[in-house]
Amino acid sequence: MTTKVLGKRVNSYTKASSKSLDPIDRGVRPLQYGVDYWNAYEFTFLDKNKNPVLKVLEIQISANSEFTVESKSLKIYLNSFYNKKFIKNTDALVKIKKDLSRLTKSDVKAKFISKFSDVPDTVLLNSFRATKTKPNQVYCFVGFRSICPVTSQPDFANIYFIANEALNTSWLLKYFKSYRERGDFHEHCVESMLQDIQKESNCSSIEISGRFMRRGGIDINPTRSSSKRLFFKNFRFFNQ
Repeated sequence: MTTKVLGKRVNSYTKASSKSLDPIDRGVRPLQYGVDYWNAYEFTFLDKNKNPVLKVLEIQISANSEFTVESKSLKIYLNSFYNKKFIKNTDALVKIKKDLSRLTKSDVKAKFISKFSDVPDTVLLNSFRATKTKPNQVYCFVGFRSICPVTSQPDFANIYFIANEALNTSWLLKYFKSYRERGDFHEHCVESMLQDIQKESNCSSIEISGRFMRRGGIDINPTRSSSKRLFFKNFRFFNQ
């Protein structure tokens, strides 16, 4: 995969613009619903008096968009706002939504947030002793690890899931651990999980959400579901 900035040294953010954004073709996507939540914790720009504003930015990109955005190029793009003046705070959001919607060929949403949604009532899969999970209960696998297919750097996450059928605990643990040396993007990992667990269990309703750790002030949180109505919101284990 050829990218503009991933794996390359960037000397300055001052000349970055929407042209710095790097699209990634999602390719042939499985029949799934979902959204990718991007949280940018250090988004700054100038207000009408040229005073700095610091916000936490939430971006939502549909899982069914034709393209998504490469994460390093998004960081460079967002960092370029540090010296740009906006009359209203919402004007910055308008530009971000316009640029990313054009890039992804979808209706991207963006807003400023002061807190995340509450973490759902969860059972820790890592220490769960029963042989089968309970239907319609949220479970979490802590310590998920995968490898970036471009940089070979590790990514870490907590994986949350809920299904309408009992799932084999031993198989799930072995399956999630199998990603530790596997190279794939966050979104592809979660999409594969949904497909593979459905195939293994034959459950008709399942939703999986990967809450990945931040890199460069941004985390990516893909949710994929068999249902159009999503259960998981934009929540974080550490609400800060």
